[in-house]
Amino acid sequence: MQKNLKFYVVVYFSILYLRHQAGIVTDEMLSLPQKPFLAVGLLEALSAASGMAAGAVLSGASIPILSQTYLVWQLLLSAIFLKRRYRINEITGCFLVTVGVIITVASGSSAGASLKGTGILWPLLMIISFFLQAADTVLKEIIFLNAAKKLKGGSVDLFVVNSYGSAYQALFMCLLLPFLSKLWGVPFHQLPTYIRDGTACFLNMGSLSSGCEGAPLLPLLFVLVNMGFNISLLHLLKISSAVVSSLASTFSAFRASVLFKN
Repeated sequence: MQKNLKFYVVVYFSILYLRHQAGIVTDEMLSLPQKPFLAVGLLEALSAASGMAAGAVLSGASIPILSQTYLVWQLLLSAIFLKRRYRINEITGCFLVTVGVIITVASGSSAGASLKGTGILWPLLMIISFFLQAADTVLKEIIFLNAAKKLKGGSVDLFVVNSYGSAYQALFMCLLLPFLSKLWGVPFHQLPTYIRDGTACFLNMGSLSSGCEGAPLLPLLFVLVNMGFNISLLHLLKISSAVVSSLASTFSAFRASVLFKN
């Protein structure tokens, strides 16, 4: 997690630097208030930490079901903070997408029984994680809207939001390392060794061999595809809304579930 996040920060800031040199990113964009980006980083770090904690206990089939609360949080937060009002057909569309994903994931599985077996704490923590994700997305939409006012009708480059948000997320993840080390089952004083071995596995170097098959090509490919997906969703958020971005993300999860089942 930490290695991937550092990689994201380096790549995002490298792209940001090149876009600034090309004149796409202006000094006015870079001088926007940092507090919203700080809040984005905090929300993303807390969401990742709570999601990893709950995901270590919950079954794989139950997580996509709980993730449908993300749409509910999106609608509520957008209505509260962005003063959006949704028509019946829009709410019905969200409901149908949610039902489709739940049926696809839950059909022929013991997802419902697995949720009952874990108690209330871990499903609730996962729901909180999705609430934080929804709050993060709505906050990013607010950043784009406020930036348009500050830039006198201009639009802030999405790599400004990505770069600053990822940098603050990395900062807060470092502060959460004592909690995360306990979650991973690694004593805090052994983290340097853990990170060193993880880096060696990622690069497929050294004496580690078990579990490192396909490295570094496969993990690097995963990181690049994930970055492309995140950038695409942020661009969609910029030109539309948080709810539309959420629906697109949910639809991609639906398609992936269908493909894996077939």
